[in-house]
Amino acid sequence: MVRGLLGKIAGRSLSVAGKWQNQQLRRLNIHEYQGAELMSKHGINVPKGVTVGSVDEVRKALRDVFANQSEVVVKSQILAGGRGLGTFKSGLQGGVHIVKADQVEDIAGKMLGNILVTKQTGSQGKVVSKVYLCEKLSLVNEMYFAITLDRKSAGPLIIACKKGGTSIEDLAEQHPELIIKVPIDVFTGITDEDAAKVVDGLSPKVADRNGCIEQVKKLYELFCKCDCTMLEINPIAETSDKQLVAADAKLNFDDNAAFRQKEVFALRDPTQEDPREVTAAKADLNYIGLDGEIGCMVNGAGLAMATMDIIKLHGGTPANFLDVGGNASEGQVVEAFKILTSDEKVKAILVNIFGGIMKCDVIASGIVNAAKQVQLKVPVVVRLEGTNVDQGKRILKESGMTLITAEDLDDAAEKAVKASTK
Repeated sequence: MVRGLLGKIAGRSLSVAGKWQNQQLRRLNIHEYQGAELMSKHGINVPKGVTVGSVDEVRKALRDVFANQSEVVVKSQILAGGRGLGTFKSGLQGGVHIVKADQVEDIAGKMLGNILVTKQTGSQGKVVSKVYLCEKLSLVNEMYFAITLDRKSAGPLIIACKKGGTSIEDLAEQHPELIIKVPIDVFTGITDEDAAKVVDGLSPKVADRNGCIEQVKKLYELFCKCDCTMLEINPIAETSDKQLVAADAKLNFDDNAAFRQKEVFALRDPTQEDPREVTAAKADLNYIGLDGEIGCMVNGAGLAMATMDIIKLHGGTPANFLDVGGNASEGQVVEAFKILTSDEKVKAILVNIFGGIMKCDVIASGIVNAAKQVQLKVPVVVRLEGTNVDQGKRILKESGMTLITAEDLDDAAEKAVKASTK
């Protein structure tokens, strides 16, 4: 949701096809405590904090780190926003609490191992495996800071607001004049003048201006050096000792940079991701789970988006984006079918292959092998066209499988929607 808001603020607009494409992009998301550690390594001021995964670790942290603290901030760690206003399925209200030191063990214990539901997790929620204990700072002013990528200026865009610690979505809608945007020349990098404009937008009340400028420059340096796609701090705050501190940390990273950001990508937490997407990534398949009832297996991102659009046109809803690519093996096709059939919402599967580099006979063999390994309980609509299409159709025909064949994409989508409603 925040990413979508930043896109709106940056002036981006997406077509229907572009919307699917935006969902297809995979960006590494890390926990708040990991983001804070990364910021600290780059010289950015963050609160003192410790991550714990058990009640014993809570006790140790209270004894070793927070012995002189009367109050501690207890933050549940899940890869979703809205934690503060979330609700645990156990009944505990809120995923972020400021409590007396003698209450930390009780609150953290109620969070660990329990499911937190927020406006971004869906009704299923996410399990809290880690809790972040932080020192309670004396904040005198809370602001908002973010860096994202902007298509219009073709580079990083810094977004700042003198009001923070609350819903930036509401602020953007009700008081757009409070939000300032500073595009950064990707070749020149951030200048003192750019950083000063950002600080003017933040309007700090007590923090040293030059110190704030240096913190903004360090945040930009982190954004570039670590190949971030988004860096958001809400709030970035002033403390009573006149420091500018990142009291929150949300960072996303470009998956295309995984080869040179090995330390960052080692932070990935697959337990917080859709298990189907994790399985697909291991099989080198491009998969994104959606909320519909028609599972799709297509070769090529453009054809996959067109397939989903035509399904919608005929009154259906795609259950996923799944691009097997141009060089998929039979084994990958089998894995793709396993992923599709693992989704209980799927009522029909549409296979749409336009064989160029990807050969239709390979897809057909994969479908037959998948049927032997996976009990297909839903109708399968197949449209094959292109390289080795006759061999592919023959393999399917001789397999004895009950398939619904289609002549073209429009016919395939219509038959898939009809099959899903039976």
